[in-house]
Amino acid sequence: MKIKITLVFLLTSIFSFAQKKILEHSDKSLWNKIKTEAISPDGNYVMYTLEQGEKDTYLKIKDSKAKLILEHDRAKNGTFTYNSEMALFTINAWKDSIVELKRDKVKKEDLPKDTLGIYSFKNKSLLKIANVSSYKTPEKWDGYLAYMLAEVKAKKKPKDSLSEDKKQDTLSQPKKKKKGKKVNKKNGYHLVLRNLDTQKEDTIKFVTHYTFAKEGQRLAYTTTGDTANFKAGAYVLNIENNTQTQIFEGHEKVKYYQLNFSDSGEKLGFVADLDSTKVQERPNELYVWKTGDTKANPILNKDTAPKGYRVSADGRLNFSENESKLYFGLGAPSIIKDTTLLAEEISSVEVWTYNESRLYTVQELAMDRDRKKSYETVLDLNTNKITQLGSLTYPNVNIGDEGNSNIALISTPEPYYLESQWTGIRASDYALVNTTTGETKPVLSNMPGGMRLSPKAKYAYGYNQIDSTWISYNVSTGKLINLTKDKVFYDELNDSPKYPRSYGVAGWTTNDEEVLIYDRFDVWSVNPDTGEMSRLTNGRETHTQYRYIQLDEEERHLDTDKTWLFSTFNEDTKHSGYFKYDSKRKKGSQILEGPYKYSTPRMAQQSTEVIFTRSSFTEFPDLRYSDLSFKKQIKISDANPQQKDYNWGTAELVNWTSLDGKPLKGMLIKPENFDPSKKYPMIVNFYERSSDRLYDHKAPSFGLSTINYSFYTSRGYLIFNPDIEYRDGYPGESAYNCLMPGVTSLIAKGFVDEDNIGLQGHSWGAYQIAYIITKTDLFKAVESGAPVVNMVSAYGGIRWGTGLSRQFQYEHTQSRIGGTPWEYPMRYIENSPIFNLDKINTPVLIMHNDADGHVPWYQGIEFFVSLRRLGKPSWLLNYNGEPHWPRKLQNRKDFNLRMSQYFDHYLKGAPKPMWMERGVPALEKGINQGYELQEK
Repeated sequence: MKIKITLVFLLTSIFSFAQKKILEHSDKSLWNKIKTEAISPDGNYVMYTLEQGEKDTYLKIKDSKAKLILEHDRAKNGTFTYNSEMALFTINAWKDSIVELKRDKVKKEDLPKDTLGIYSFKNKSLLKIANVSSYKTPEKWDGYLAYMLAEVKAKKKPKDSLSEDKKQDTLSQPKKKKKGKKVNKKNGYHLVLRNLDTQKEDTIKFVTHYTFAKEGQRLAYTTTGDTANFKAGAYVLNIENNTQTQIFEGHEKVKYYQLNFSDSGEKLGFVADLDSTKVQERPNELYVWKTGDTKANPILNKDTAPKGYRVSADGRLNFSENESKLYFGLGAPSIIKDTTLLAEEISSVEVWTYNESRLYTVQELAMDRDRKKSYETVLDLNTNKITQLGSLTYPNVNIGDEGNSNIALISTPEPYYLESQWTGIRASDYALVNTTTGETKPVLSNMPGGMRLSPKAKYAYGYNQIDSTWISYNVSTGKLINLTKDKVFYDELNDSPKYPRSYGVAGWTTNDEEVLIYDRFDVWSVNPDTGEMSRLTNGRETHTQYRYIQLDEEERHLDTDKTWLFSTFNEDTKHSGYFKYDSKRKKGSQILEGPYKYSTPRMAQQSTEVIFTRSSFTEFPDLRYSDLSFKKQIKISDANPQQKDYNWGTAELVNWTSLDGKPLKGMLIKPENFDPSKKYPMIVNFYERSSDRLYDHKAPSFGLSTINYSFYTSRGYLIFNPDIEYRDGYPGESAYNCLMPGVTSLIAKGFVDEDNIGLQGHSWGAYQIAYIITKTDLFKAVESGAPVVNMVSAYGGIRWGTGLSRQFQYEHTQSRIGGTPWEYPMRYIENSPIFNLDKINTPVLIMHNDADGHVPWYQGIEFFVSLRRLGKPSWLLNYNGEPHWPRKLQNRKDFNLRMSQYFDHYLKGAPKPMWMERGVPALEKGINQGYELQEK
């Protein structure tokens, strides 16, 4: 009987396994992504949204035992109130209904507006408030909500309408709307202040800006007013005693900017533009109000601002942590146009000059930012003295000790902009400025790497990229120390002709006593005055990386009286986990580790509970709940239960030796039903080093530029992703030397069909593919997306997305040539596939879009027209108006379908689709896509 049960179970298991489905393109839209996850401040609830493919989101709230509390369709952007008694979220209209309305030519302003959802854990009730454009809650106090109505209707709202849930949800199938009075956005919208305990609401009309204080119970807003009794201006509402003060009175056309409280709510600052003449130069004025004042005090205007500057509407306005100072921005005067000239009277010419610090294309992309550029300035609220910190000479400012410090670190990269276009190094000059006197003291010149202030502003510190060392500068003594000179705290695996990067810092301990610096594996405690150091972890011995996890978002330093949490990652096994470190005893212990990828935990604001994810190739990163011991984990989400119904895959590490004698690692992905006695077609997909991502989960999706691993393994493919290590000056040869023995080592294992191997990659990966197929006929077919095939012509191009010259890339970074074409002409030629395209005997599918800002589109054109000239089987996909990757859903679907048809034809013998046979003629673009398969 026992044997029979075992046999039945075995047969059932085999039958069940055999029934697993193969992933189709249509199945990709079934997979959910988890977004905007949050844990309540008290740690008792978790809220997250699921987004299925490109469809509507679905919000879920669960308790700490994974019990479902609430779920709602079309909801997202959830947040908890500070006391954890309520959850708030936005409810959108159905995407399908919006599409249909757009198809019916409904105007944008007439489309359904959002609804605000308010769920009470205490009453277990959901309230919906329709027609809401935005909402805010206090960050560190409770009981109130402010929301802005998207439009206002003349018909009076029933007094009790907010309690009727379904009547308020106007986001079901849209109905014909009654005409109502719409408020011009320039005149403001109605703001509703809601008491979440009593449900009482007060409406404030025609509001343009509003904000809560972080800690003090105050609300500030600006309004254009509507009656003689309710005047235009700025107001502060003290919610504790329900008193309202009009702190500024202005006409309805006044524009307000940077409305912001101090944390306590005792002080408020804002910028006002009182002019209504629409002149190009806005005469902004700065105002400050504090508790006890009946009106906001004017601080600065166009007449009292420093010569050559004006109060900026764009400069960030904020108070120091101790509320003794107000920081705001001064901008340079606008460049005035001659508005009397007609368009045909103005010459439209670009003048590019050889010695300008920034390339014209960079200037052009930065125009909006340059117009809004402001220079940090401080107002001492005790003396009313104004000190300008930033200037044209030193435009960048790093404020110390949350604004409390009497010094700031200022810098300028201007002298080094020109050379950075080919060196790729961003150097700056640094100085210290006294925030009270304005006295400036130069500190460092031509510093190749960023400098910043320690939390208490006792030190300036940074990483010198050229010297490959961390440095510190004692602000009070002026002593400069090389902290890590002659020690390896730089990238040990750097394989580019550039100075190696650092591994970063964990932060500073209490009162700036020590700085914690990373090497490749460990965390080191370093004295900033002497450079004396001690190792806190023992990662190098086991090849394990330790990195500090900041659990408190407001943490400014690492408290040496507390226990710290580190993430761990083993370079050999790719396992990750968490490590607890007792900073008092200077001892630690591994509390969690395994063959997974663990995320950075998110801790509750008022407790020690956390949410995090665990994933592998086979395990989706669902949300998990635990305390900081991680002993008891509760799986909160189950985002994709359908995965168990599909033939999936497994991921494993493989090892081999390059033709240069280097030991290498890579990922091999196999179908779930892999049989080592069979032979499988294989696609090699790679970039640089990818094996560290062994435990990444690869959910089915319409990706931007690469094969989807789970989709292809489900359909019977092997996928090999090899790590590549480079030799300066020979990137193409390096790729060949690393990849080819990796492929042949897998062929030798007997389960790879050596006659049906493909290559696929994008951008840098695509370049390497183009190079490799000029050297071997091993591959049956390749897809090369946005490749560089001519390094000579590409060297002088522009990266249109940033406006930067491409020179630095070839001389020092990814392209790895190591110098200019006039220094190493043969390197540029030898590494350029264009000069050897006649040796290609492999079919090539190219995807390169005409709005590519990373790799010039003409590179794809050069590749295709040359292959076409040689009569080589080749196809070019150009998604009009798309950047480096196709982003629009319809284009991603198209690319994924064509690429799979292409590989299925060459590697699995599937019928050839019509587009590969006859293309898609220009007359048929967007009409006949040519997906149909030809009969064999």
